Amino acid sequence: MKYYLDITLLPDDGADLAFLWYKVYQQIHIGLVDNKVAENNSAIALSIPNYGAKSFPLGNKIRLFAEDKNQLEVFNVPSWLNRLTDYVHIKSIQRVPDNIFEYAYFKRVAQKGKKRRQDTLIKKAEYQSTKFNIPYDSCLKTLQEKSTLIDSELPFISVQSLSTDRTLSATNKTVFPLFITMKKVSKPQSGLYTCYGLSRNIAGKQVTIPWF
Repeated sequence: MKYYLDITLLPDDGADLAFLWYKVYQQIHIGLVDNKVAENNSAIALSIPNYGAKSFPLGNKIRLFAEDKNQLEVFNVPSWLNRLTDYVHIKSIQRVPDNIFEYAYFKRVAQKGKKRRQDTLIKKAEYQSTKFNIPYDSCLKTLQEKSTLIDSELPFISVQSLSTDRTLSATNKTVFPLFITMKKVSKPQSGLYTCYGLSRNIAGKQVTIPWF
């Protein structure tokens, strides 16, 4: 990825960072879908430079990457955020620095709701109880003690589903938490991204973005 563009979120008393991430990212997601290069594939990638910040886990900056400057120019970020001009500062497109020695990938992590997690444990307990002739209560207790299906502490972005019937009003469309994890790596991996701007797995490796 050779070019990038930074978007800084500007919260105030009436719009905190969580709300701005929801509003800004939703527009970016719509833009990526409208500009996809193949089914559910995007040539433009998302980076979260301040991921893991103590004040707010997603920080206050969104960075978009593209291989060609023209891709970001055609995407035209200001047009997608034209109703949020008081809450964003959009910098000009810049070339990625030459001295990049670290890369990263951001990917979606699927998380089950509490009820689904509990249902999963119950089904496993019932199966083990029947198969191994062990009391059900004992199986369930053991599974609960060992379970890693706990509430996620990963940062997430609230996103409105684009698959929801477009005839529905905005208030009736599904909003879900998009949990995101990040990992730094030493070698780049090229490829396309999802229409969330996140990494895809290519031959067992995650597609990366420059990290700086």
